[in-house]
Parts: sequence; C-alpha cells; structure tokens
Amino acid sequence: MKAFYPVLLTVPLLAAFSVSANQTWPDLPKGVKNGVGAQVDSKLYVGLGSLGQDFYMLDLKHLDKGWQKQASFTGPARDGATASVVGEDIYIFGGSGKADANAKSPVIFDTVYRFDANANTWSQVKTTSPVGLLGAASYSPDNQHVVFFGGYNKPLFDQYLSDILSTDQKANPEKWQQIVDDYMGMKPVDYQWNRQVLSFDPASNQWQELGLSPYLPNCGSALVASKQNALLISGEIKPGLRTAEVKTYQFGQAQPWMSEHPLPTPESQPLQEGVAGAFAGISNGAVIVAGGANFHGAKQAFDKGNMFAHNGLAKAFNAQTYVFKDGSWQQANDLAEGIAYGLSFTVPEGVLMVGGEKADKSASTKVAMLSWNGKQVKQQD
Repeated sequence: MKAFYPVLLTVPLLAAFSVSANQTWPDLPKGVKNGVGAQVDSKLYVGLGSLGQDFYMLDLKHLDKGWQKQASFTGPARDGATASVVGEDIYIFGGSGKADANAKSPVIFDTVYRFDANANTWSQVKTTSPVGLLGAASYSPDNQHVVFFGGYNKPLFDQYLSDILSTDQKANPEKWQQIVDDYMGMKPVDYQWNRQVLSFDPASNQWQELGLSPYLPNCGSALVASKQNALLISGEIKPGLRTAEVKTYQFGQAQPWMSEHPLPTPESQPLQEGVAGAFAGISNGAVIVAGGANFHGAKQAFDKGNMFAHNGLAKAFNAQTYVFKDGSWQQANDLAEGIAYGLSFTVPEGVLMVGGEKADKSASTKVAMLSWNGKQVKQQD
C-alpha cells in the first residue's frame, strides 16, 4: 500500500491574496445542501441543490463583498449533481430533479451544462452522459478532462421514483411498502451503480472509459485532489449503507488504484460505519475529513444478512473529524455540530466548509474554516 501525499496546487496561485488568520468568513444569503461547488482562480462558486437554480460567487480577493449572486442556472433544478472546472469554465453533470413543473416524479439527468465564469453565462453542452451521475464524484486531473467515479443507475432509480411516487401510500400501504422493501432490500451489486471510471473531454465533446474500479462503486464520496491523483473517501455502497474504504486513483497510470487505510473507528462508536456527504480538503499538508451522514447500526445489520440495513434507523449527522497524513489516520476534535452534504474548498488557510444539512434537515448558511495545526482541527466561522 502506497500512501497518498497531498500537494496543494492551488496554494501558489492563491497565496498572493491569502487573508488574515482571524478573518471572519461571510455566510451565504441562503442555506445550501446537496448542491455543487467549484473554484475558478480566486473565486468560489456554490449553487443548485436546495438553492434551486441560484448560483453564488465569493471572491477571495474581496471578501468584504460577500457572496454575490450570479446568473441563474438555465437547466431544471437538481440535487446531487457534480461539478468540475476546466480552464475557467464550470461543468455540471448529473443530479436528480423534475424535468419540468408538470413532471410526476424526478429523474436522473444525463444533460451537461457549462458556466462561463468570465461572461457569467450558462449554456447546455451538446452531449449526454453515458451513465447516471447522481451522487458521483469528479475532478479534473490535467485541466483538460473531467474524470468521474460512481453514480446511481439511471433506469433503475428513475423507475423506483416513478413507482413510489405514483403509489398512494394511504390508499395502498402494503403495495407502497413492498416497493420500498424490494428496492432497499437489494444487494449492493444489484443497484448497478456506475463502476466504470469515465472521462469527459470538453474540447472534443467525447466520453471515454478508463477502466473498471476494483471496488464496489460509491456515491456520496468525498474527493480530495492532489496533482493528478484523487483520494476517494468513504461514501455509500447502497442506499443507507456506507463503507469506510479510502482509496487513491492515479490518472494516467497503468495500475491506477491503491488502497489506503480505512477511516478509523470513532471513539464514541463500536465501529466505523463510513460517511456520505462529508467535507474534505487539505490543511498544512494533511487531509481533513469532517462531518458526513450515516445510519448507526446499519453495518452491523448488513453483516448479519439484513439487506435493508438502515430500516428503522435514524440518519445520523456526525461531528467527527479525521486527519490523514503520511498514510495514516487519526481522529481529531469534533465540529461544533453534526453536518453533511455541504461544499468544501481547499484554500491557503485550510478547508472552507460551506453550508450543509443539519440534524433538523435544514440547509445551513454557515461558512467556516477548518485548519490543522498538527494537534487539533481548528474551526473558525
């Protein structure tokens, strides 16, 4: 096993406008969860998810201006999309939502949109993704391609949403419950999530298969990029069930995958369930992973043969933080509150946490900085 050693490429670009360590970070005007985030030079962009078609920008050179509203997204609103930057363009892939106001149920979108950060304009790209990319993780390893990991199976998930939303739970409770039990009770492989590592080249408008992952495909993984490598942290292996697995993908290598040490067992729990929707980034040469959601007890139920592993369990919004340095993990101090499904940005000061879903299901407007000083993770609002 070879360790993932983070080298933060954006620091030299951003060092010229690094802000004071005591800087107060401006909160969002509206809460965001299940949205997308992207960074173009000194500017951070956040939108979609609970923000609908709204899109906001924070200029790290002008924090006093706060989050500035940008041109509204021109496609249907969506949750769980993934965004990556090539050049100064932000590309939006996947997500789930209603195709129009009259649609009876959401679908997984296969459309692709481009945001021109210089012109502050949106356009639809003349392509469709070959697989469902709801819950996928993506990054650009070379500023030319976008590489994808995971993603829900579009036909299966679209059919499930159509079936469940077209069945009256009050009038037909047994039928409704059977639909849920049948879908949630499948084995991980039966969901047919995307196991193929995909690449999209905006210049040629072409998709390419880069090879199958040797792991079960994940959705909701945290991704931290270092040069051409991506560290993929945890995520779901089926609805309601997470994995503690951590692995490195090395773009362009003949043998691109390496297993890392899994997330450690939290001090307050009997085992590590794994998390989905965690915050992650780099601070002082270490990877910080914070928050994320899971179902405490799901792994134990699954290990006993219960495929509907999270049945009857409440979703937990965790406050734990973990630090990965020199190939090993350690648990650090907790966040101020449990939170998941927000956006993360690595900036010179550390890992900027933006928004997220709180335990009461509300979307947070909060922006906070996480930094690792070698002993603890400092959280500064």
